[in-house]
Amino acid sequence: MELAKEWIEEGFPAKRVLRVLGINRSTYYYRISHSSTPKERTGGRPIPGYSRTRRGNKILDKTIKNYLMKLIEGEESVYGYRRLTRCLQRKYKLIINKKKVYRLCRELDILLPQREKKVKYPRRLAKNRIVTGPNQLWQVDIKYGYVTSSRRFFFLASAIDVFDRTIVGHYRGKSCEATDVVRMLQKAMLVRGIHADSDQQLIIRTDNGPQFCSHKFNEFCSSQPTVEHERIPPRSPNLNAYIESFHSLLERECYQIFEFITFEQAYREVDNYIRFYNERRYHGSLNDWPPREFLKRWQAGLVQSMELAM
Repeated sequence: MELAKEWIEEGFPAKRVLRVLGINRSTYYYRISHSSTPKERTGGRPIPGYSRTRRGNKILDKTIKNYLMKLIEGEESVYGYRRLTRCLQRKYKLIINKKKVYRLCRELDILLPQREKKVKYPRRLAKNRIVTGPNQLWQVDIKYGYVTSSRRFFFLASAIDVFDRTIVGHYRGKSCEATDVVRMLQKAMLVRGIHADSDQQLIIRTDNGPQFCSHKFNEFCSSQPTVEHERIPPRSPNLNAYIESFHSLLERECYQIFEFITFEQAYREVDNYIRFYNERRYHGSLNDWPPREFLKRWQAGLVQSMELAM
């Protein structure tokens, strides 16, 4: 706007200047006509200097500051301005909001130092990988099931080996925390012969669920020299397609067939299905071999080398 005014004052046609600068004529002339008598900013409504109690009595800001000083001398010294606001509202029956309490605390210089922001578990994004054998890439995810008698859900955390499609480990329970998933993976690594001295790197790929973003899961992956954890971007389940496909089969061939009356029945049926899936169910992408049988044949050299792009 100042540039347009400057050019017009130098003698350039106003219409051309405004067209070049993309300024509407009405906007320009409105600004010019109102800039001659600028108004001073008042900074909002004036500070009243008091607050009222629930009965309508006025309490001066000076008195409220005394209340605050009295509060922080006691057990309330650990409170920030938000909780101090609650104390004033409940203890002194004041009608006051946290913005005013923040201003008063700042004037008294009693604001608690801001807590340091915790560094979240850094995310390593899933990369394009070529899988040529077992124990190179595991995909892990969590699925829910429903128990009708208690009207509650149970959790199933599963890990699948992308190469041979074996469910290398699973956990089921009424809750599912990072420690449960870690124990499941530790047992799976033990069964599959993955140890700290192994030369092969195992990639564990998950979504961004709270169990996989936790410090506990991070500590587990960081403590394993042969394990690298990567997470897929949000809303990209195709990058975890193998475990998603297994859970789809589980839903269709187990969850939809059985009505789970008790948790014990649900766990038993899930265990039976995973055993069937690993040991007897034909898998189309494995030349109609069950995952365990396919792995045995690959280890015996009876299966041609194959590469999976992930």
